[in-house]
Amino acid sequence: METMEKTLDFKDHQIYVGLDVHKKNWTVSIMVDEIFHKKYSQDPNPLTLLKYLTKHFPNGNYHSVYEAGFCGFWIHRELENLGIRSQVVSPADVPTSDKERKHKDDNRDSFKLVRLLKNQDVEAIYIPKEKIVQDRMLIRTRNALAKDLKRSKNRIKSMLHFNGVFIPSCYVTRSGYWSNKFIKWIETVNLQEDSGTTSLRVHLDQAKYNRAQILEITKQIKQLSETEPYAAKVILLKSMPGIGLLTAMKILTELDQIERFTNNDKLCSYIGFIPSTRSSGETERSGNITPRGHHILREAFIESAWTAIRVDPALMLKYKELCKKMKPNQAITRIAKKLVIRMAYVLKNNEPYKIGKMQ
Repeated sequence: METMEKTLDFKDHQIYVGLDVHKKNWTVSIMVDEIFHKKYSQDPNPLTLLKYLTKHFPNGNYHSVYEAGFCGFWIHRELENLGIRSQVVSPADVPTSDKERKHKDDNRDSFKLVRLLKNQDVEAIYIPKEKIVQDRMLIRTRNALAKDLKRSKNRIKSMLHFNGVFIPSCYVTRSGYWSNKFIKWIETVNLQEDSGTTSLRVHLDQAKYNRAQILEITKQIKQLSETEPYAAKVILLKSMPGIGLLTAMKILTELDQIERFTNNDKLCSYIGFIPSTRSSGETERSGNITPRGHHILREAFIESAWTAIRVDPALMLKYKELCKKMKPNQAITRIAKKLVIRMAYVLKNNEPYKIGKMQ
């Protein structure tokens, strides 16, 4: 008697995959509808995951989730291209119990993710386009080089002071500090021993190299700002006090689409200008701004706010009023939040900033 073999077909079934991704391997947890299937480890390759799913659950509807981190978004894009619907979540949005914090392991993390995905208890983060990600890297690279340059300058000053070499007063002024003449003066400095002079020269060469790299990358950022989709938006942002070319490009590449924020509260929360709250019963207290946020944008807006209060009379007046009730650093944070809201208005309405306008 002949037997009929049935082929597997998961056409109407939902296959959920939780991924705990690492550089050398992925820990994978799989649920089929409401049934937990398996936990296993595989090499960090989306194609390997697809082969496993198609072998064991052919024609299924595949869904996956992993936490944003060092690996960026290439995994998400590869999974989507392979037909696996992918979500990326912020680690801060994944609820974690005290027990899970004290006994953390990859199996538990991947299982927690697949369970949240199946129950639709995760909120996916925004995935920017590849061009925005690459352009963002250019601005972040310049910021990193600027920090390296500052570090080299501090090392040179410390070395001079340590060896009793005092900087001439003509170079201490703002116009002369780290000018070409000042650098040439450092090149003439010789310490007591050749070994010390060599160390000084190495740090100076590093500073000069960083300056050249920053100059070159700044030219590239300027050229990028004159192309789409940035050109018109950069002009609008530069109309705001305290925002120049570099800050404008930083805002545009970090935020990407301003329209994705449906209201100002969500925008301010994303950047990190929302106060922390603590409530119990009928008592509710508001504290300082939460540590959670986009630290690059938050620093940029706070820095711009210090310039804005000198340029815009309306913001200057508001800052003075706030200083009567709080410390200057707290007041400038409120001004920075106002700048964020005005920035959103400028971009969404394609209108230049108006100095002195009370809001």
